[in-house]
Amino acid sequence: MLPSLFIAHGSPMVAIEDTAYAQFLDHLGRALPRPRAIAVFSAHWTAAEQWVSAAGQHQAMHDFAGFPAILYQVRYAPAGDPALAEDIVGRLASAGVEASLDYDRKLDHGVWTILHRLYPDADVPVVALSVNPSLAPSQQYAVGRALSTLRESVLIVGSGVTVHNFDLLATPNDPDVTQRVLDFESWLTEHLERWDLRALEDYERRAPNATMAVPPHRREHLVPLFYAMGASDDDRRAHRLYGDLLWNVMTNSVYQFGGDGVA
Repeated sequence: MLPSLFIAHGSPMVAIEDTAYAQFLDHLGRALPRPRAIAVFSAHWTAAEQWVSAAGQHQAMHDFAGFPAILYQVRYAPAGDPALAEDIVGRLASAGVEASLDYDRKLDHGVWTILHRLYPDADVPVVALSVNPSLAPSQQYAVGRALSTLRESVLIVGSGVTVHNFDLLATPNDPDVTQRVLDFESWLTEHLERWDLRALEDYERRAPNATMAVPPHRREHLVPLFYAMGASDDDRRAHRLYGDLLWNVMTNSVYQFGGDGVA
């Protein structure tokens, strides 16, 4: 059984830069058992309704600004998997989750930048899924749980960032801010590895520095973690595979849920 994963997409530059984190993602792609397809819940596709991409062929969106020109030249065009998309919609319907197919959406950078590292040849079909930050974590978890048996052959990924607050970019050299980021991430790791759903679902009240790490109006980058976690509800094990900081104030974290070890 494949694991499900939460993977930080951080800066879009991760697609092309040579950093320790980028090198880890290269290694992770080689270490994982090869899936027949990948399903990615992306922080950059938010919607009140659950959407599932059903294109037969994907193109990458360069949905960002202010980066070097070379990044906009990167192309990532894996096949889609319309049959898998329809299967996902059916599984969600059986779980009481209304979902719809989107035949036109391109892959946002929450999807393609990390897949460009894991599968640089774009030779594994991809299905992208939206997230709804307005749902309770338990509801996001339930969406992922409805897809858990897909892990026999499909790699399920939540793509986001656990600490994602642009206001912190003004304080990259403040050790107090950095420590507060690390304290939140340590709390998150501890409770994920204990599979403490009650505490995690109440992270806004229980976790240290929660509103700094995850501003209430910007939850979309954390919530893919709950979708990915729910996808391994049948195998309740969590392990942080990688962790470092981006600009001292955001997190590059990778968590594995269930499945065989790939570290």
